[in-house]
Amino acid sequence: MELTGPADGEDETEDAADLFRVVGRQLRLLRERAGLTQRELGERLGYSEELIRSLERGRRTPQPEFLDAADELLGAGGLLAAAKEDVARARARARVKHPAWFRDYAKLEAEAVEVHEYGSHAVPGLLQTEAHARALFAMRIPLLDEATIEQRVASRLDRQALLTRWPAPILTCIIEESVLRRPIGGEVVHKEQLETLLRLGRLRSLELQVMPTRRDEHAGMGGPFILLTPKSRPQVAYLEVQNISRLVTEPDEVRILAARYGSIRAQALTPPESLAAIKELLGEA
Repeated sequence: MELTGPADGEDETEDAADLFRVVGRQLRLLRERAGLTQRELGERLGYSEELIRSLERGRRTPQPEFLDAADELLGAGGLLAAAKEDVARARARARVKHPAWFRDYAKLEAEAVEVHEYGSHAVPGLLQTEAHARALFAMRIPLLDEATIEQRVASRLDRQALLTRWPAPILTCIIEESVLRRPIGGEVVHKEQLETLLRLGRLRSLELQVMPTRRDEHAGMGGPFILLTPKSRPQVAYLEVQNISRLVTEPDEVRILAARYGSIRAQALTPPESLAAIKELLGEA
């Protein structure tokens, strides 16, 4: 077997990861100098503790608005804000390492104006915590090596920039109750995931619904799918099962899936009822 060097783009990706880790270390040192915990910093900036933790570890791409706000709050004197251009260049050079079968969808999702997802067997990737995502990748069969797991986790977390992008896209998610009851990663990880869903469900840009198990009619028995509307382009759909994916662009097929999604939404709990249901599950966790 012939050994080859890194594929095109791998050096750029590693350079970007190194930069994000450096910025993360600077953020941690400035936070600690200010005497703030990760939770306290997140609360003051309007971000979650989980996001602050991921940024400090270099697992998330720091967004320009975050760097500006953190720089001012922590009295960094422009140290963090000055990294914005370097971060933007590094991210542009780096190739996001999604699996090949997912890359076309990921490109469309990054600039989508609408995303609607029905999750019948897993929490949608856009809503997963870092620990939950890592647990999912770690249990893949055949097993993934540690480097690939970390790479996939970082790519999944990077997609979540969509949740805080402005102008905000229209986002809706419907998750099966059975998915929310499965303690992926153990009880601690499971509880953190439910807490994150509760927080995200309160975002103005996201409508989160739970499909209760006790329903005698269910329009979603055909499995999970995503409806996505790229900017200035027609709506498409994305199907994935057992690492086999399909991007659906045929108008009649997309129309049928859109009608099906409407029926599932009507059968699911309303957003307020769904948040109450998640709170109840948290009490049981």
